[in-house]
Amino acid sequence: MALYQCLWSYAGWYNLNNVTEELKRPEVNLPRALMIAIPMVTILYLMVNVSYLVVLTPAEMISSSAVAVTWGNKVLGRWGWVMSVAAALSAFGSLNGSFFSGGRVCYVAAREGHMPDILAMAHMRRLTPSPALIFNTVIALIVLIPGDFQAIVNFFSFTAWFFYGVTVSGLLYLKVKKPEIPRTITVPIIVPILVLLAAAFLVLAPIIDDPQIEYLYVTLFMLSGIVIYIPFIHLKLFPGLLNKLTVFLQLFLEVAPTAKNL
Repeated sequence: MALYQCLWSYAGWYNLNNVTEELKRPEVNLPRALMIAIPMVTILYLMVNVSYLVVLTPAEMISSSAVAVTWGNKVLGRWGWVMSVAAALSAFGSLNGSFFSGGRVCYVAAREGHMPDILAMAHMRRLTPSPALIFNTVIALIVLIPGDFQAIVNFFSFTAWFFYGVTVSGLLYLKVKKPEIPRTITVPIIVPILVLLAAAFLVLAPIIDDPQIEYLYVTLFMLSGIVIYIPFIHLKLFPGLLNKLTVFLQLFLEVAPTAKNL
């Protein structure tokens, strides 16, 4: 659980990967951005945490509802409010990146035929994938229903690392079975192996150490996608109903297929 909390604070490294199509010269700029941004953020986070440990006592940190604000009040005095503003701006920046990349994932998945067609459409004037963004927002609101922030982080991390493991498994499969496929960006095979081992540990360890019924709920939530995908997307059952719903949403949201969908 401690690893989940820590890794969640560093989460965000994957957002740029989800919007590679938006990048100019991704084969150059994607590795460059990752190799510059991740070490920079890691060093900054570590320095901030060291400053907390130097200034605050363990009792103060445990009793504080916002360690950064407590640190600011103790170090900056009447300027302590600056830390509250900085924390809010940081949260807003994180939300903006996650919102943008999450909507992009739904948009491309629908464009590739893995989700309903309406999610692959863009607003006719603003040119934003608004249906995908709205869908992403609805899912986020459903996840917020429990209201326990720590539980949300834990179960989000459990789900995320499960899919990281699945993704890396696909990478390993392609490296072994289809080595002839052209690859713009390559990594040593030891990297995905280590990531797969870490993902397996982070998914299985909490279940083995402290089994909870909530993990079953999370698993059922993930599998629920199959119930929708197989009949409506893969088998294309009830096409008339889906077409009517798509047309209605197109008119209501003022969206249309993009050039890559035509």
